[in-house]
Amino acid sequence: MNQWKKIFFTIWSGQAFSQFSSSVLQFAIVWYLTDKTGSALVLSASMLVGFLPQGILGAFIGVFIDRYSRKKIMIISDLLISLASFLMVIAGWGGFLTTELILAVLLLRSIGSAFHTPCLQAVTPQIVPKEELTRCAGYSQSLESISQILSPALAAILYQAWSLSGIILLDVIGALIAVFTIVISKIPELDQSTHTEKIHVLREAKEGFQILQTNRGILGLVLVSALYTLALMPTSALFPLMSMSYFGGTSTYASIVEVVFSVGLLIGSLILGKWGGTKNRVYTIIGSYLLMCLCLFISGMLPRNGFIIFAVCSCLMGISGPFYWGVYTPILQSNFEAKYLGRIMSLTTSMRVICSPIGLSFSGVFAETFGVEKWFLVAGVILLIAIILCMGIPAIRNCDKKHESTY
Repeated sequence: MNQWKKIFFTIWSGQAFSQFSSSVLQFAIVWYLTDKTGSALVLSASMLVGFLPQGILGAFIGVFIDRYSRKKIMIISDLLISLASFLMVIAGWGGFLTTELILAVLLLRSIGSAFHTPCLQAVTPQIVPKEELTRCAGYSQSLESISQILSPALAAILYQAWSLSGIILLDVIGALIAVFTIVISKIPELDQSTHTEKIHVLREAKEGFQILQTNRGILGLVLVSALYTLALMPTSALFPLMSMSYFGGTSTYASIVEVVFSVGLLIGSLILGKWGGTKNRVYTIIGSYLLMCLCLFISGMLPRNGFIIFAVCSCLMGISGPFYWGVYTPILQSNFEAKYLGRIMSLTTSMRVICSPIGLSFSGVFAETFGVEKWFLVAGVILLIAIILCMGIPAIRNCDKKHESTY
């Protein structure tokens, strides 16, 4: 096995354990908060604390990722996540696990993830050859899809058999496994000899945005991806309401849709991992948008007895996902120098994440007023605009080329 493959799969095996245990915990916490409070406000707050750190801190976190050892940052952030989770374990054992404490811990975990995720994305091109980035992204998407398929079922079993503290402890173990795989992996360090002066967060964060602006096509693709998030984040949140309210189904209907969507994600991820996408990867993204857009329009026009077709559309939406997410990130990774990727990845993530609460707020009001099925049509229109922008603006359409710049 090539040395880079050994390092990549070692790190990602640890990430798979951590991701899976975190996904199980996420479902368990939602059910716990639902059981204990029955409050939609509390559930919304738990979702909000997951968005805030990446949305607010994202523009500045990249400065530290580009300045200091990325390996150490990943280790420290994973340890922070496991320590925060362990606080909940102790609280559970002591009988004082409150809603306020859970929200505070979720915030700490989210801060850790806000450092860890863009750092991992910035490290990947230091390990993986550029021509293999998309294929490796497909493998990563496969792991995530498997996690999404299995974690709800395992969470349901463990939630009945264990206390919440037991599930949290499982997540602590998952995070520690991820730390161990990073510790034993040899990750190339960036040359920091150019950073001789004291760190200036605001100035260097601004420099990151200026670097992003040097490639107008990539900047356009990032803004288009924000439109995608604006449309799709609330749509995924409305899936259960669509299944149960519009189609008149039960929680089983909602579960079926979630499962077939996750199966679609797995299928798409495996295809991407094997195929690798088109030569100009922007066309792969456009293809993903087209399939997603078509499924959204069909879903929004279905009669109330059209649940089976909606389930098929959900599977196809899942299939389309990896051909966007699994290609978008490698395009960013391969168009900027490694020493700037911390700022680029965290900044672009921040721009997308900020759209999530905006979309969730608007879609909720819209669905209440005009019907949940009509939002699927609106999401389709937003995605159609994204397709037109990608195809109609040459800078975006041709941005998947090595960017020559004097920065």
